[in-house]
Amino acid sequence: MLRAGALLALGGAAAPLTGCGLLDRGDEPAPEPDPLTPLLDESLRLAAGHRDAAAAHPALAALLTPIAEAHRAHAAELARLVGVPLPSGSAPATTTTPGDPVAARAALRESERAGREAATRACAAAPAERAALLASIVAARATHVEALK
Repeated sequence: MLRAGALLALGGAAAPLTGCGLLDRGDEPAPEPDPLTPLLDESLRLAAGHRDAAAAHPALAALLTPIAEAHRAHAAELARLVGVPLPSGSAPATTTTPGDPVAARAALRESERAGREAATRACAAAPAERAALLASIVAARATHVEALK
Protein backbone atom coordinates (compact mmCIF):
# COMPACT_ATOMS: atom_id res chain seq x y z
CA MET A 1 0.00 0.00 0.00
CA LEU A 2 2.85 2.36 0.81
CA ARG A 3 4.42 1.59 -2.56
CA ALA A 4 1.20 2.32 -4.36
CA GLY A 5 0.83 5.60 -2.49
CA ALA A 6 4.42 6.61 -3.26
CA LEU A 7 4.04 5.76 -6.93
CA LEU A 8 0.77 7.63 -7.09
CA ALA A 9 2.36 10.65 -5.43
CA LEU A 10 5.34 10.59 -7.79
CA GLY A 11 3.13 10.04 -10.79
CA GLY A 12 0.85 12.87 -9.73
CA ALA A 13 3.76 15.22 -9.15
CA ALA A 14 5.45 14.38 -12.44
CA ALA A 15 2.32 14.53 -14.57
CA PRO A 16 1.95 18.33 -14.41
CA LEU A 17 5.63 18.78 -15.31
CA THR A 18 5.43 16.77 -18.50
CA GLY A 19 2.75 19.01 -19.94
CA CYS A 20 4.57 22.28 -19.30
CA GLY A 21 7.69 21.49 -21.26
CA LEU A 22 10.10 21.15 -18.36
CA LEU A 23 10.79 17.54 -19.22
CA ASP A 24 10.50 17.94 -22.99
CA ARG A 25 13.85 17.91 -24.72
CA GLY A 26 12.58 19.38 -27.99
CA ASP A 27 14.37 18.51 -31.19
CA GLU A 28 14.38 22.07 -32.49
CA PRO A 29 17.66 23.91 -31.91
CA ALA A 30 17.56 27.52 -30.81
CA PRO A 31 17.52 29.88 -33.78
CA GLU A 32 20.86 31.38 -34.78
CA PRO A 33 21.23 35.06 -33.93
CA ASP A 34 20.94 37.35 -36.91
CA PRO A 35 24.39 38.25 -38.29
CA LEU A 36 23.41 41.94 -38.17
CA THR A 37 22.89 41.92 -34.39
CA PRO A 38 26.53 42.85 -33.63
CA LEU A 39 26.29 45.75 -36.11
CA LEU A 40 23.07 46.89 -34.43
CA ASP A 41 24.75 46.81 -31.02
CA GLU A 42 27.74 48.68 -32.39
CA SER A 43 25.52 51.38 -33.90
CA LEU A 44 23.93 51.94 -30.51
CA ARG A 45 27.36 52.12 -28.82
CA LEU A 46 28.63 54.59 -31.41
CA ALA A 47 25.54 56.76 -30.95
CA ALA A 48 26.10 56.70 -27.18
CA GLY A 49 29.78 57.57 -27.55
CA HIS A 50 29.02 60.61 -29.70
CA ARG A 51 26.17 61.67 -27.42
CA ASP A 52 28.35 61.38 -24.32
CA ALA A 53 31.20 63.30 -25.96
CA ALA A 54 28.80 66.05 -27.06
CA ALA A 55 27.56 66.35 -23.48
CA ALA A 56 31.11 66.43 -22.11
CA HIS A 57 32.31 68.94 -24.72
CA PRO A 58 29.48 71.33 -25.64
CA ALA A 59 31.70 73.04 -28.24
CA LEU A 60 31.64 69.73 -30.20
CA ALA A 61 27.87 69.22 -29.93
CA ALA A 62 27.11 70.75 -33.34
CA LEU A 63 29.47 68.24 -34.95
CA LEU A 64 28.69 65.18 -32.82
CA THR A 65 24.91 65.34 -32.40
CA PRO A 66 24.10 64.70 -36.09
CA ILE A 67 26.56 61.81 -36.13
CA ALA A 68 24.91 60.31 -33.04
CA GLU A 69 21.51 60.72 -34.69
CA ALA A 70 22.76 58.99 -37.84
CA HIS A 71 23.95 56.03 -35.79
CA ARG A 72 20.61 55.89 -33.99
CA ALA A 73 18.80 55.90 -37.36
CA HIS A 74 21.05 53.09 -38.59
CA ALA A 75 20.30 51.14 -35.41
CA ALA A 76 16.56 51.61 -35.95
CA GLU A 77 16.76 50.25 -39.48
CA LEU A 78 19.00 47.36 -38.44
CA ALA A 79 16.58 46.50 -35.63
CA ARG A 80 13.76 46.45 -38.17
CA LEU A 81 15.72 44.07 -40.42
CA VAL A 82 16.73 41.83 -37.54
CA GLY A 83 13.16 41.83 -36.24
CA VAL A 84 13.84 43.11 -32.75
CA PRO A 85 12.59 46.23 -31.02
CA LEU A 86 15.01 49.11 -30.77
CA PRO A 87 15.89 49.66 -27.11
CA SER A 88 14.14 52.73 -25.79
CA GLY A 89 17.11 53.84 -23.70
CA SER A 90 20.53 54.52 -25.04
CA ALA A 91 23.31 51.99 -24.86
CA PRO A 92 26.24 52.85 -22.66
CA ALA A 93 29.37 53.92 -24.47
CA THR A 94 32.12 51.31 -24.26
CA THR A 95 34.74 53.82 -23.19
CA THR A 96 34.75 56.98 -21.16
CA THR A 97 34.99 60.29 -22.94
CA PRO A 98 38.45 61.85 -22.73
CA GLY A 99 38.52 65.20 -20.94
CA ASP A 100 40.34 66.90 -23.79
CA PRO A 101 38.18 67.72 -26.85
CA VAL A 102 41.01 66.86 -29.26
CA ALA A 103 41.48 63.48 -27.59
CA ALA A 104 37.72 62.92 -27.60
CA ARG A 105 37.58 63.53 -31.36
CA ALA A 106 40.52 61.19 -31.90
CA ALA A 107 38.87 58.44 -29.84
CA LEU A 108 35.60 58.85 -31.73
CA ARG A 109 37.46 58.82 -35.05
CA GLU A 110 39.09 55.52 -34.10
CA SER A 111 35.71 54.09 -33.06
CA GLU A 112 34.25 55.17 -36.39
CA ARG A 113 37.16 53.63 -38.27
CA ALA A 114 36.68 50.30 -36.48
CA GLY A 115 32.93 50.56 -37.06
CA ARG A 116 33.46 51.20 -40.76
CA GLU A 117 35.58 48.06 -41.01
CA ALA A 118 32.96 45.98 -39.21
CA ALA A 119 30.22 47.33 -41.47
CA THR A 120 32.36 46.60 -44.54
CA ARG A 121 32.78 42.97 -43.45
CA ALA A 122 29.04 42.68 -42.77
CA CYS A 123 28.25 44.18 -46.17
CA ALA A 124 30.54 41.76 -47.98
CA ALA A 125 28.88 38.79 -46.28
CA ALA A 126 25.29 40.04 -46.56
CA PRO A 127 22.66 38.88 -49.01
CA ALA A 128 21.73 41.35 -51.75
CA GLU A 129 18.57 42.59 -50.01
CA ARG A 130 20.65 43.81 -47.07
CA ALA A 131 23.73 45.03 -48.93
CA ALA A 132 22.35 48.44 -49.88
CA LEU A 133 21.64 49.40 -46.27
CA LEU A 134 25.00 48.09 -45.11
CA ALA A 135 26.82 49.94 -47.89
CA SER A 136 25.13 53.18 -46.83
CA ILE A 137 26.24 52.53 -43.23
CA VAL A 138 29.81 51.96 -44.45
CA ALA A 139 29.68 55.23 -46.42
CA ALA A 140 28.25 57.14 -43.45
CA ARG A 141 30.93 55.85 -41.14
CA ALA A 142 33.64 56.75 -43.64
CA THR A 143 32.18 60.26 -43.77
CA HIS A 144 32.17 60.41 -39.97
CA VAL A 145 35.87 59.51 -39.89
CA GLU A 146 36.59 62.45 -42.19
CA ALA A 147 34.32 64.84 -40.28
CA LEU A 148 36.13 64.04 -37.04
CA LYS A 149 39.57 65.00 -38.37
